Amino acid sequence: MAVNFQDMNDELGALIEIRTMTASDLKQVITVEKKAYPYPWTLGIFRDCLRVGYNAWVMTLENNVIGYGIVMLAPGEAHILNICIDPEYQGKSLGRYMLNHIVEKSHQTDIDMVLLEVRRSNIHAQQLYISEGFHELGVRKAYYPADNGREDAIILAKYLVPKS
Repeated sequence: MAVNFQDMNDELGALIEIRTMTASDLKQVITVEKKAYPYPWTLGIFRDCLRVGYNAWVMTLENNVIGYGIVMLAPGEAHILNICIDPEYQGKSLGRYMLNHIVEKSHQTDIDMVLLEVRRSNIHAQQLYISEGFHELGVRKAYYPADNGREDAIILAKYLVPKS
């Protein structure tokens, strides 16, 4: 799926592509992960996600990975495990674009709900998810590692209308 992002954001004006993640992408994925998060996933976690068959996509700009998303499908639900945009490209609607891609691809399967967790402190991500129809289901106490111990995660869900 390729989109001329110039139509959506004049700053980039280049071709953004979202495609299935492969093992050959993992070196670039890890680079983005380490830039974006103080407690990044390991290479082994990403390898395991691919090995067990989770749905995983990379967003590329001129063949360079600038974002990715990983989803675990279960009966009736899609659980977004990781969604990330390189910090250099954040604030350009690319996170929204990746989120919409993930939801649409998940909706093509037999699911009626998309779930995810987000750090309580990640207000920008929460605002994105809520603006895309997610609502709060609950809290996972001490879910994420943090500088001062652990941080709670807010559980968000979006219910999908069945496709006719």
